[in-house]
This record gives sequence, C-alpha cells and structure tokens, in this order.
Amino acid sequence: MKRAIISDIHSNLEALQAVLQDIETQGAEQIYCLGDIIGYGPNPCECIDVAMDFAASVLGNHDQGALFDPEGFTSGAEKAIFWTRQQLESGGEHLDRNLVRWDFLCELPRCLCEENMMFVHGSARSPLNEYVFPEDVHSPQKIKRIFAMVQQYCFQGHTHVPGVFTEDCKFLRPHQLRDGYALGQKKCMINVGSVGQPRDGDPRACYVILEDDRVRFRRVEYPFVETAQKIYAIAELDDFLGDRLAEGR
Repeated sequence: MKRAIISDIHSNLEALQAVLQDIETQGAEQIYCLGDIIGYGPNPCECIDVAMDFAASVLGNHDQGALFDPEGFTSGAEKAIFWTRQQLESGGEHLDRNLVRWDFLCELPRCLCEENMMFVHGSARSPLNEYVFPEDVHSPQKIKRIFAMVQQYCFQGHTHVPGVFTEDCKFLRPHQLRDGYALGQKKCMINVGSVGQPRDGDPRACYVILEDDRVRFRRVEYPFVETAQKIYAIAELDDFLGDRLAEGR
C-alpha cells in the first residue's frame, strides 16, 4: 500500500492544496497527518475540514494550544493561536460546523502505532513537544534515549526540517536520498518536513511517500505569496509569519 505522510500544515491552505494534488499524482491510497494542522496561517477552519478526510491524524502542539492555553510559545505563535481559537469559536451560521471541528481536534491521539511503525508530532519520547533537530546527532545520549522508545520506525514532524535519523547518530537530508531511503532491520526516525512552513531553506512544501519498505521525500511548489498576503491582511498574525514563507525559514 502506498501512503502519503504529511505534517505541520499550519493553516496554509494553498500549500495543502498543492500537496494534495501532488499526492494524487503519486497514487497514494491513504494520507496520514502528524499534527499541527493549525497555527501560524490564515485558513485554520478550511485546513481542519480537509484533514477530517485523512485516514489518520495525530495531535500537534499547536492543535493542543488551540484546545487549551498555549505554553512555551513565542509571542507571535501565541497570538496566532488566540486568533485561530476565535475563528473556531465564531457562532451564527458557522456554529454547528465549528463544533464538529472542535470535536475532531479533541479526539486526535497523541501517538499512533501500527505494527512496527509509530506516528507522532514531536518525538517517541515526548509526542507533542520534544524537538529532534539535525544537530542533535551530536548529542548521542539524547538520540539513544529517544531511540529506546522506538520499536522500529518513527515518523515525526515538529521541527519542519525533513530527513532521516539513524541509530548511529547520523542525519540524512533529502538531497542525500534522491532514490529514497530503504527501511531495513535497523531503527530509524523519519522527519517528513512541513507542508505549510518549511524551515530548511527551501520554500517548497515537503512530505513523504511511504511505499512498501521505501520512503521518498517530495517537494511541491505552491503560491506562497498568496498565503503571505492573507497573513499580512490579518492584524493578529505577525507579518513575519508571512515573510518567512518565501525563505523557507
């Protein structure tokens, strides 16, 4: 079965739509989302509506921040969460639909396990909040402790930086894996990158295709200027959240 695994949409509808079109060209039968459907971007309601049709999704820290009080967020991220919450709390003709959206977010699991695969937002050790950055390969004790929680393969997001972590403390970037990464007997952690806010210097949306025992990274162009203009038009969203889309930072 061919599966698309995406993460960190962050209310970026233009990026999400472009990725869905690309997924269709790849013939993926299912879509899994690793959290942060909302936050930062201008279209939280629309992105939640799309995510409801995915085969599976897990909770991200921004999703949780909308449900409860955001903790440990930057001021810009916190303001975006409060604005997002306002969109989800609007009444009138949108009340019934927003109740459905809240129910969807409330029911998202923190972790999903299927056979030898784990799907989380942050890490196997702390599914919501732990970042596993590429430079963490220089902290072997951290990597060792996280891998101790991984049965075989762990798919994650959160850092918005795609690549593969190996048990021997290596981080393989997508450009080093042009033919994909073969899942073997050794454990690995795969960061699938970000749909809506890439942070590896490449503004294109990123996700992975999982087919049999191979993972392939996909980069997809989308009209980020259009998304940025929407952000600039919303006073509660910092302009920086739009600026960074052009740089992939």
